This record gives sequence, C-alpha cells and structure tokens, in this order.
Amino acid sequence: MTDQTYMQMALDLARQGWGWTSPNPMVGAVIVKGGRIIGQGYHARCGDLHAERAALAACTEDPQGSTMYVTLEPCCHHGRQPPCTEAILEAGISRVVVGSGDPNPQVAGKGLGVLRASGIQVTEGVLEQECRALNDVFFHFISTGRPYTVLKYAMTLDGKLAAYTGASQWITGEEARRHVHRSRGRYRAILVGVGTVLADDPQLTCRMEGGRTPLRIVCDTHLGTPLTAQVVQTARKVPTLMATCVADPQAKAPYEALGCRVLTLPERAGMVDLHALWDILGREGIDSILLEGGSALHWSALEQGLVNKVQAYIAPKLLGGSAAKSPIGGQGFPHPDLAVRLKNPVVTQIGDDFLIESEVDA
Repeated sequence: MTDQTYMQMALDLARQGWGWTSPNPMVGAVIVKGGRIIGQGYHARCGDLHAERAALAACTEDPQGSTMYVTLEPCCHHGRQPPCTEAILEAGISRVVVGSGDPNPQVAGKGLGVLRASGIQVTEGVLEQECRALNDVFFHFISTGRPYTVLKYAMTLDGKLAAYTGASQWITGEEARRHVHRSRGRYRAILVGVGTVLADDPQLTCRMEGGRTPLRIVCDTHLGTPLTAQVVQTARKVPTLMATCVADPQAKAPYEALGCRVLTLPERAGMVDLHALWDILGREGIDSILLEGGSALHWSALEQGLVNKVQAYIAPKLLGGSAAKSPIGGQGFPHPDLAVRLKNPVVTQIGDDFLIESEVDA
C-alpha cells in the first residue's frame, strides 16, 4: 500500500475524536512494519493519550524500525501529555510520515526538527489538504486566539428562513436535522439571538447518542429573554451564557438565580459587540462557535468579519412572501462587488435536502 493509503487510514482514525479533543486537534496515527499494520491510535479526547502514544501502546509487536503515519506534526513540548517526539525516539521508529505541520508556536517545525536531528527519516505533506481541513478549527484558533465560526441556517430553495407568518418548523427534513445535531456535537459553543429564542424556544442541545452539548450563548442586547425559556430553565444542567449590554445587577439577578452566566459587553451599532464577545470566548478556551441565529445576528457577524464557514441546508420547497425573512438581514452590502465571497464549496445530499458548505474567502 502507498503512503497515501496509510495516511487516509490515519485520517479516518482521527475523525473518531470528533467533538471531544477540543481545544486540541484531532489526530490519528498508524504504525507499519514490513508491510503490516502493527499499531493504530487516535487522540480520543482532551487530556488523553495523543495519537502517536496511543498507536504505540496498541502495537502488536516491537515497533523498532517501523514507519509511523500521523496526520499532524508530533508535539515536542510538555502539555497535558509528554512530548510525542520522545515516545517516537524511544520506540525506535525509523521513518515518520506527516500529513500537515502544526501551527502551534510551541511546535511549528520544531517537532520535525527533533526527529530529523535524531536521524529519523521524515516525509511531509502526504494528504496535506485533507489533514489541514480536518483541523480547520484548531488551525484558526491557535493562530488567532478567536473561535472558528460556522454560520448555519436552513432555508427553502427561494431563500426563505420561514414563512411570512414566522413559522419555520420544519424547513428541512429529519435527516438534515439529525446532521445538525452531529455538528452541534463538534463545536464548543452554539450562539443564537433573542429573536430565535422568542420565535422557537429552542433547547440548543446535541440530541445525539454520545454527543457533547456545547455551551449555549444567547445574544440579548436588552435582556428580554423570558425566564420561562427552555435555555434559561435548563441552565443548571447545560452551561448557558447570556451576552447583553445590560449592566444593572437587579436585571441580571433572575437569570443568574436560574443558573445562567450573564456577561455585560459594550454596544456596537445597537447590538452586543461581537468582537468583544469573541475575544472573551477565545481567552476562555472556546475554540469554535456554531452560529444559528436570525438574519440580523447573521448580518452582524458577517459584517464584522467573524464568520469562517457557511453551512446552508436547502430544502426543495418554495415559500414565497416578500415579508418572509432571508438568512442574512441588516442593511446589506451596496454592490455585488462588495459581497462576502465564498470558496471551496462542497455539496452533500441529505435525504431530500442539500447541504452546501463553503469557506469564507478572507
């Protein structure tokens, strides 16, 4: 088999850590000796063994003289786990094939340098694009200190989020909705506006077996979320943050009594300053946000340059209605040349619906 084949196996292993490794990257490793796979492993969750050490621990025979395939450059510093470069050297691995480099300043070429200096043959860039795409969240967060942000919405083929009456349940089918829950399990926070809470009273949880429910954030400038809303009533069970411009302790107290954290932020264009919110979330280790708000919040995030990726679930339906809302509200851009441009689209059919995923062209 080829280097690409083994690296693809390592990628498949890495994906098993989906939703649990944050703020660490997803990483997979395969160890091959004499054409035989003798060890496999992946980073299962933050704090557990790194992929390289997991693969070595699973070896069925002595790894001396073998080749290790790993999706990300091995670390060479002490964190929650000791350096993987040390484990590779101690095991007597003779060749290491790496998918992508690690942008973490504590690693960033140093890991490969340690291996080369010790006489290990290093091959870089095997399935590099796929390995980088696997960790788009990690790469962005470690480089900027801000959460990677995915703007997600479901709309009809004529671009409507809801009917002119405001009814929106359900635009897409069951299979697409299950896919959304899987996505919620990957990202560390889910963000909506107060309008979404008022319209739908959502739970904002990951209703998938074995899934991880993200931090729930409600962007509520004037703190008008009903105390009876599900996100408030369940705040003692699921961490919930109210992001507001209200500073009055008496106004915040009822939410705090029910288990919500209330964060007062500066105002920007009549709304919560999203830049300030992103900065705080980044400092607290929230590496990713799934933005499931309404058209006004979507526009604010786009206009402020905070969106990295767009997930558009499109249902083969036509709702019509000049007053029916579209996914992006606000003033909008004055000319097509000024529009936010998207790149690298991927189209997936999910049941009767379609998912179009595109990166924002920064």
